[in-house]
Amino acid sequence: MSGAEGRSAARDGDGVPDATVGINPYTETLSRRLAETLAELDTVTAGLAKAKEELRGATYAVRSRDRAVEVTVGSQGQLTDLKFLDNRYRTMSPTELAASVLEAATQARDSMSRHVMMTMQPFTGPRPGVPQLEGFEIDWADVFGPGVLEDPQTATARTGRASLRDEIDEDGED
Repeated sequence: MSGAEGRSAARDGDGVPDATVGINPYTETLSRRLAETLAELDTVTAGLAKAKEELRGATYAVRSRDRAVEVTVGSQGQLTDLKFLDNRYRTMSPTELAASVLEAATQARDSMSRHVMMTMQPFTGPRPGVPQLEGFEIDWADVFGPGVLEDPQTATARTGRASLRDEIDEDGED
């Protein structure tokens, strides 16, 4: 008996598989797991597309502590707007104004980076429906800089304007 005859013997006259031939449980399990994995992949792909679209138009605005400037950044941390508020800049020294701009820009960039991290977090962890996909680690400090992992209040205290002014003032004292 050839291989073709063996296959045709397992089917009835209408080409429907013969009920007496058992289904391979390994193939059935593999097919089910593959279908679940593909469905999860579709879910992740749709979620990533939605996250990408949301992040594409995201902005974050921060006012400096002295409320002299407001800086807005885009999703990639790029400066998109800078406003000088209530003419306060007119009474500030250039060093003070620069420090206010840098403070607000750093805070806005770090806040946007944290927003990106939170938006992408569901896609980096293990997938509940597919235990084989364990997720992956992203070194966010490497991507955005170490400030992104700090508490915003701690980061503000660390990057205080007084130290920046001292450094700028010292540069001019030659």
